[in-house]
Amino acid sequence: MDLVTIDGERGCRIVSEPKPKAVDDWVVIKVETTPMCTEYKAYQAGYSTHWLGHEAAGTVFETASGAGRLQTGDRVLALPLMACGSCRHCNTGEYIFCKNRRQSPGPLSTYAQYHAKPEWMCYRFPDDIETEKGALAVCGLGPSFGALQRMAVDAYDTVLITGLGPVGLGGVINAKHRGATVIAVEAQPFRKQLAADLGADHVLDPADGGTLEHIRDLTGGEGAPKAVDCSGNPAAHRLCIDAAAIRGQVAFVGECSDDTIIRVSPDMIRKGLTLIGSWNYNRGDMEKIMQVIRDCDSDLGKFVTHRFPLRKAKDAWELQMTGNCGKVLLKPWEDA
Repeated sequence: MDLVTIDGERGCRIVSEPKPKAVDDWVVIKVETTPMCTEYKAYQAGYSTHWLGHEAAGTVFETASGAGRLQTGDRVLALPLMACGSCRHCNTGEYIFCKNRRQSPGPLSTYAQYHAKPEWMCYRFPDDIETEKGALAVCGLGPSFGALQRMAVDAYDTVLITGLGPVGLGGVINAKHRGATVIAVEAQPFRKQLAADLGADHVLDPADGGTLEHIRDLTGGEGAPKAVDCSGNPAAHRLCIDAAAIRGQVAFVGECSDDTIIRVSPDMIRKGLTLIGSWNYNRGDMEKIMQVIRDCDSDLGKFVTHRFPLRKAKDAWELQMTGNCGKVLLKPWEDA
């Protein structure tokens, strides 16, 4: 099978690897759509690896016994990571926190034509959900859905979203689906326009200055009752905290390796904020995410801006580095 590898700074190639085999409770998925996430950062930095990607959708190609829940030909979404399926985190739908990672019988990459997954970590799509649209449930819609769900966002809320990469744009879709008013903050012109096209009520550019004051003006001086950072930028973290209303909630979704200054007294005690770390969604909410996909079909058509065959992963990464895109999809079986 074909598989993408990174072999140096802004260097990649297609290699041939043996197709994984179905063993025990593992199934082999023929990958039809691979949503691209932050792998371009490894490409940009020259982090050599052939373990790329963590989300994929396709059809079950092979099962070990044929007696499991899934059958050959079932359309499925491969959930991220390799969780054990039996610990308390897995049993409560919070598999993302599983500490008992399983060893894959094949390459871990989803930048490949085939991918092996434990059967229980494959979600079978409802008949009315297209495979490509369903693939957006993981890192397209999932992270922000989990954050908004934890904050119980509804039509009475104003939600501040900072960072309009694919995760933040997915947040706009999720928040508007819930009927909320959305204030989005982003400097990249393409993504500012895309956020507006997806229904963001206000799109602010932090480079214009006065962003905090503008947010307060838009909220009658109170600040936003709910805020979600999808950028992983400490300056955006601070903006969310400062722009949040008294006793508001702030969820951090974007990964960040730098320290964010959180002032316990003015932020947590005197302002009464609730700060939430939100990595992903609970598996028990998958049907609700599918309903978002049903209801937001036209928005998802705007959200996905580009598709590339597997052999043009380099071109896809170069595009992602510019920011002039929404969600980008790889199609492993399309011709270059």
